[in-house]
Amino acid sequence: MRYMLIIRNGEDHPRPGDERWDQLMADYGAFSAQLASYGTPFSGDPLAPPDTATTVRVKNGETLVTDGPFAETKEWFSGYYILDVESLDQALMAAGMVPSAQWGSVEVRPVMDM
Repeated sequence: MRYMLIIRNGEDHPRPGDERWDQLMADYGAFSAQLASYGTPFSGDPLAPPDTATTVRVKNGETLVTDGPFAETKEWFSGYYILDVESLDQALMAAGMVPSAQWGSVEVRPVMDM
């Protein structure tokens, strides 16, 4: 079964240039290596901060484009992993090992087969 780990970070999460950034990237490298050592097929990518986002909405046939995220939030979607594991418990265990979980949250959601 596939699960998406949706990583949300709080305002105090390290960003590029922060002295904690290099350690965080090393922690993500170790996390990915650990997943690989378990034989867990996965993919994932980080996302740029929300101030780089553009939001597109369609209302009454009109396309509206807005700079930045549409909603104000204290946590922002910073990346994801998609895991192919045998159970929700395995996905939850992996979510608890995501390095950024200490600054925000990791939502675990099944990926629908279409």
